[in-house]
Amino acid sequence: MKTLQFGKKGWTPDRIDNQEGKTYLITGTTSGTGFEASRILLSKGAKVVMLNRNSKKTEKVIVTLKKELGNHIKVLSIRMDLAEQASVRKAAQEILAKVTHIDALICNAAIAQVPKQELTVDGHESQLGVNHYGHFLLQGLLYPLIEKSNGRIVVVGSEGYKMGIKTIKFDDMNWDKNYTGNNAYSQSKLAQIMSVYELQDRLKKAGKTDVNVYACHPGASRTSLIKTSGSLMTRFIWQLMKLSPLVQSAEKGSYPELMCATEPNLDQNEFYGPTGRNYWTGPVGICKLEPHAKDKVVASKLWAISELETNFNWNI
Repeated sequence: MKTLQFGKKGWTPDRIDNQEGKTYLITGTTSGTGFEASRILLSKGAKVVMLNRNSKKTEKVIVTLKKELGNHIKVLSIRMDLAEQASVRKAAQEILAKVTHIDALICNAAIAQVPKQELTVDGHESQLGVNHYGHFLLQGLLYPLIEKSNGRIVVVGSEGYKMGIKTIKFDDMNWDKNYTGNNAYSQSKLAQIMSVYELQDRLKKAGKTDVNVYACHPGASRTSLIKTSGSLMTRFIWQLMKLSPLVQSAEKGSYPELMCATEPNLDQNEFYGPTGRNYWTGPVGICKLEPHAKDKVVASKLWAISELETNFNWNI
């Protein structure tokens, strides 16, 4: 397998050309990889639409970026809470009213390792609700404009998809029994990744070739993801790990999603991320995807349930 089609150093943002006139939507930009991806795209002249739950944090981030890059940067903030489907629908309406085209929707936001079972207002286990259902609905609502724009959908998964039970627990998707933060997180990330390849299949079957859909992962990056939602022990271990060479910067963690959003002629059948040991760090390129992530029977059933749980039919 050609893991490093971009040479020994792998893919880097040096490959991104002038992005004037391009528009990127990114979920979760107030810190970590989403912040770094926004900063890099803005520095290349792109317009970035930030989709975050906390508007005050977003405004602070925009002030920080204007100080670094200049007041001329093109940035728009739209409030959206992925944990509330009504909020996702409202944000999508606002996007469609304010944005004329979408070059890429980058589904970057996530919550992880929630120590005790929590349910969203829509009644879903929080990690599945935020990471998968929220993004699934957002992609569907924005799909017509993305298609009209010949745009892309980029889903930021996680190597966590290889942990847990390695399938979707259809008989208990909320983990009412035997809940652990790690198992529920793994299922949510697997659901996100599976839906990428299922969407590709559905688009191909419908003869639609205008939208490319990509799955990637950030490797092990120094972000606030675990710090803000993991259990005390998970957070403690992670804080120690973050000091080690096993973990890379949030900026490097943003490279896979940036590559999937901007690199021409990228094969959408692959799974992208750092290619070093355990796929934690290293040059960005193609990573091996475990067969269970492309289980057609499970993916198809998951898609049907996702449409039901979000009350949204993709109609493709």
